[in-house]
Amino acid sequence: MDGDNGRCTLDGVAADKTGIEWTEATWNPVTGCSKVSPGCAHCYAESMSHRFGWSPKPWLPEHARENVFLREERLDQPLHWRRPRMVFVNSMSDLYHELVPIDFIERVFEMMAAAEQHTFQILTKRHERMAELAPRLSWPANVWMGVSIENGRWVERADYLRQVPAAVRFISAEPLLGRLDGLDLSEIDWLIAGGESGRGHRPCRAEWLRDLRDACQRARVAFFFKQWGGARSKSGGRRLDGREHSEMPRAHAGENTTEDSARI
Repeated sequence: MDGDNGRCTLDGVAADKTGIEWTEATWNPVTGCSKVSPGCAHCYAESMSHRFGWSPKPWLPEHARENVFLREERLDQPLHWRRPRMVFVNSMSDLYHELVPIDFIERVFEMMAAAEQHTFQILTKRHERMAELAPRLSWPANVWMGVSIENGRWVERADYLRQVPAAVRFISAEPLLGRLDGLDLSEIDWLIAGGESGRGHRPCRAEWLRDLRDACQRARVAFFFKQWGGARSKSGGRRLDGREHSEMPRAHAGENTTEDSARI
């Protein structure tokens, strides 16, 4: 994609017209991953990677060295995007994958700081490495950090997230596979929830979503309901109890938004 002409690439590099409702563009300085928890079972990125021939083998830990690639030629892409936008970092991987060296992660952070017109959203399931490396990184105000939490087994990821000095800390409860009993929303700014989509999708129950919505209201955490899921991501729509929930967080300024913002 060049400048602001709106072109979308088809090689997993970047897209200016992403279908992900809570962001505007994607940037993939790393591609490929390996599965670490139940939310990875039907990974959309793995399916796309195989469909277009970007990964040679299934995303299992034993194949990681054949699937995970550092894309140095893509590091400066955000500098060429003039219009400010929300950028989801590594929609096709995990920046904190164990095969991504710290010096490369530092270069990604340096590039995000240089592209100060954009807001970068990083999401990981590797919470321990995220917290371990956080003190070694410089955290610019335009970098948001999130963890994926798909069921009650992984609510501890929020505890690790609280150790990170990001301007916005967020949770992605997608695919939501069960109640998140014991989830502590203190010092969390935003929660995204949604059901699974695609072949073999596992159902998402309304009571799980209502629990999260109501917990966010009590904790003054912005709540974004992305999708019910189904055979396709848009199959069930994104209305919960008759309305869309599209709240967005504010960078740390003493409080979070609890008002609906315009959809990205």
